Amino acid sequence: MKDTASEEILYEVKGHVGVVTFNRPFAHNALTFTMYDRLGEICATIPDDRSVRALVVTGAGGKAFGAGTDISLFRDFSTAEHGVAYEARMEAMFDKLEHCKIPTIAAIPGICTGGAAVIAATCDVRLATRNFKFGFPIARTLANCLSSGNIARVAMITGVARAVDMLMTTRLIEADEALAIGLVRELADSPEALMQRALALGEQMATQAPLTMMAGKEVVRRMRAEMASVEDQDLIRLCYGSEDFREGLRAFLDKRTPTFKGR
Repeated sequence: MKDTASEEILYEVKGHVGVVTFNRPFAHNALTFTMYDRLGEICATIPDDRSVRALVVTGAGGKAFGAGTDISLFRDFSTAEHGVAYEARMEAMFDKLEHCKIPTIAAIPGICTGGAAVIAATCDVRLATRNFKFGFPIARTLANCLSSGNIARVAMITGVARAVDMLMTTRLIEADEALAIGLVRELADSPEALMQRALALGEQMATQAPLTMMAGKEVVRRMRAEMASVEDQDLIRLCYGSEDFREGLRAFLDKRTPTFKGR
């Protein structure tokens, strides 16, 4: 069965495994607000009848899981409060993903950056193809920031030092490093092999004790919540209300390199 309410994000059930597909391959699956909201809705409405026992999240086209939020959506951001509202909307979706009652698997074909990288980090298990690239290049693109909750989600799986390194250098972690540090569980040679493995893993999880897996998920969620319990709205306002944020947006839309001034 397939939900066709939105062409940008697809949902179907294969066996006991739900499959969410970000479906904007022409834009490397850059995420719209509708896509974020729909992902949260799917996670929050998993049926209680055990018909769906694991959830796979992936991206269409074979080249990208997702390239973060579609930057053109920030055109209407004119004040710092727009940034605060955006981060609150994202946090509501991530909270639903973390509270999803079944195991979640990110099947990552290639590029995985920005908000999509946080989605992958929030999932319980990550599999990827060998052209995997993961990170947050915002210091050289949009000049916004990651919330404390999202930094905590990433740091929980990469370590704090690597999370900071990615933010400061804007480098992307590639497949071999990701496998070595446990960011991804295993690598596949093709998008097709990746989905086969993700579905097989989901079916394996469907046979396991639901309460045991739920308890493990909840412990990790509570640990992340403790790690993220710092005030960050002043920093969100600082970045989203800055001239640099507006310059980053203009530069992206004009297809040029931004010139940042720190104000």
